[in-house]
Amino acid sequence: MDAGKAIFETVDKLRQRRTAPLVLELDLTEGLTEGPPADPLAALLSMRKPRLADVLSGLRRARQDPRVKALVVKIGGNPMGLAMVQELRQAVIHFRASGKLTVAFGETFGEFGGGTVPYYLASAFERLYLQPSGDVGLTGVAVEQRFVKGALGKLGIGYEVGQRHEYKTAANTFTQDRMTEPHRESMGRIVESITESLVAGIADSRRLDPGKVRELIDRGPFTATEAHEAGLVDGLAYRDEVYDEVKRAAGEEAHLLYVSRYARGAAVRKLPNPTADGVALVHATGMIRTGRSGRSPLGGGGAMGSDTISAALRAARRDEHVKAVVFRVDSPGGSYVASDTVWREVTLLREVKPVIVSMGDLAASGGYFISMAADVIIAQPGTLTGSIGVYGGKPVLSELLEKLGVTSELVAEGANAGMFSTTRGFSTEQWERINAWLDRIYDDFTGKVATSRNLSRERTHELARGRVWTGADARANGLVDELGGLEDALVLARKRAGLADDAPVRSYPRLNVVERLRGPESSEDKSAALARIRLDAWGPLARLSAELGLPAAGGPLLLPSWYVIR
Repeated sequence: MDAGKAIFETVDKLRQRRTAPLVLELDLTEGLTEGPPADPLAALLSMRKPRLADVLSGLRRARQDPRVKALVVKIGGNPMGLAMVQELRQAVIHFRASGKLTVAFGETFGEFGGGTVPYYLASAFERLYLQPSGDVGLTGVAVEQRFVKGALGKLGIGYEVGQRHEYKTAANTFTQDRMTEPHRESMGRIVESITESLVAGIADSRRLDPGKVRELIDRGPFTATEAHEAGLVDGLAYRDEVYDEVKRAAGEEAHLLYVSRYARGAAVRKLPNPTADGVALVHATGMIRTGRSGRSPLGGGGAMGSDTISAALRAARRDEHVKAVVFRVDSPGGSYVASDTVWREVTLLREVKPVIVSMGDLAASGGYFISMAADVIIAQPGTLTGSIGVYGGKPVLSELLEKLGVTSELVAEGANAGMFSTTRGFSTEQWERINAWLDRIYDDFTGKVATSRNLSRERTHELARGRVWTGADARANGLVDELGGLEDALVLARKRAGLADDAPVRSYPRLNVVERLRGPESSEDKSAALARIRLDAWGPLARLSAELGLPAAGGPLLLPSWYVIR
């Protein structure tokens, strides 16, 4: 009897929950993941992180769901990229416009550190609460570059690097001891452009004059009391007090549900036809290299392989039920050859189906290379893109080796067989070959940009030269078509393909369990698009180099690693 009663009560509780009002919840303490996990390790590492696409989809559905009464979000912890923040901010504003309550809570927006970007996100909510012991680190935007030329020189390490052209500063960490004028000019405009976006957003959401926001930025950081008095937050409260207020506003019978769980539940209830016409979503995330995508088991981010991404694009091209493709790019660049391989697949895909690129936080250098052939490019104002240029060279360790008592001898057949040895510099003849190589890549890159973007070669060169642009400036200069996010790209893809507004979106490659477990039969097999775990150690080294301000090794089409906005 007791067991039967317990079952009845459980079923009754579930029935009530299916009809009870909902308060959607989002915890950003650990941030968001950009795309679906590429391999089992990635799935394990990201299992507690909500996916950006799920959050956006959930908030879009919730706008029309009468059960959903409010949204409460905890902001803090790991910083997110500016473009991702703008994507989420846009979704919150649309949700808020539907007449539903939006509440943001932060224990602190920067504890002895910058909190401008987290506060920028929080400002989009109707009500904003801060823990009484917290701070608002609204201090503005700063981009810092470290130079290690002097330190390496003391060790006996030099660098011989060529670049195209003066704004291609990825190697300046090693070759300069201060910013060059073009370097400073480019960074200055990036900071200025980002500040313009942040000030405009905060001013609009908090109903403040932009001049007042700039004044507050110059006065920051703020204690909780100071922030409240300045109108930066609506109240000082602890988590329990905030949640109690939200529940009172939504109704005492309302219960909490994570946005990502809500999105997945809605998708399961709908059970779309697996053969229905729809949009393919292909994610291209991380450094670009030849071969297959992968992740180090020792930590660090993943890398996209040209074989993996190309296989996914081919699978989408050949699937008769895919009517359009959204290519989500979040990459600082990498290998020129790998970038060109992916560019070719995008070009072939565009010949038969609409291709819309949605740029994430970064789509620069090689990231722009793989994007430029799309029908439409959409970026956030804070996306970092462009960097149309190339660099190449090598470290020279001869002096260091001499200090250590290490000697080497070279036996070679061929005048340039030892050209890339790190024990000696380039000869005059070898520099001629390096410069010809750099010119060839730069000419190919800018030529494809000119064709794809319908620009003259002269105008393309003005915008290129290795210069990094924000999405806002890239839009103004014709390198990007529209400002917006992933949801905007999906809407446009459906429209271009003549699909219904609710046509399904499927991540590619689409593989069943058997296809995931077995090896690919050939490079044409869609299971060739699976990533793999790589037993190399670049993960911790990449983190260490980032802390030192050093760019990670990746290829000649690479954005500097020091662009971090907080």
